[in-house]
Amino acid sequence: MASHSEHPAVARVRAELAAHGAGGEIVWLDDAASTAALAAAALGVDVGAIANSLVFLLDGEPLLVLTSGAHRVDTAWLGTQLGGAITRASAAQVKEATGQVIGGVAPVGHPAPLRTVVDVALAAYPQLWAAAGHAHTVYPTTFGELVAITGGTAMPVTPGA
Repeated sequence: MASHSEHPAVARVRAELAAHGAGGEIVWLDDAASTAALAAAALGVDVGAIANSLVFLLDGEPLLVLTSGAHRVDTAWLGTQLGGAITRASAAQVKEATGQVIGGVAPVGHPAPLRTVVDVALAAYPQLWAAAGHAHTVYPTTFGELVAITGGTAMPVTPGA
């Protein structure tokens, strides 16, 4: 695993995790883990145990969806469940909302709290891995911890889940 000096976004994630009492140590990977498949391969875990942090816009407001790497978010269905229309956020909108770039967006460490949905499919895994503010960083967490530290709503992100 690579060793790097602290990146500012990673430092913010580390500080917020510590403030919430989250115990997972941030790991620097040798190669970028900018997709769930790459992260799962680097960690030797099931792709479903990767908690993807995806930023969408719900009626123009940022929405963070923490979803299992094993499936895609059904944005039309989820928007209906949340009472609005979901669109994909641009790279600039993701950076503005989170202070982080696509491929390394963490569940926390953002300039302001984001409305968050946590995919109930993640509850099937005793240990999850999430990005930590940079494409080369991940940290271990749990479903319960993700819901608690984000103040998120646990719900399906696809019909029938």
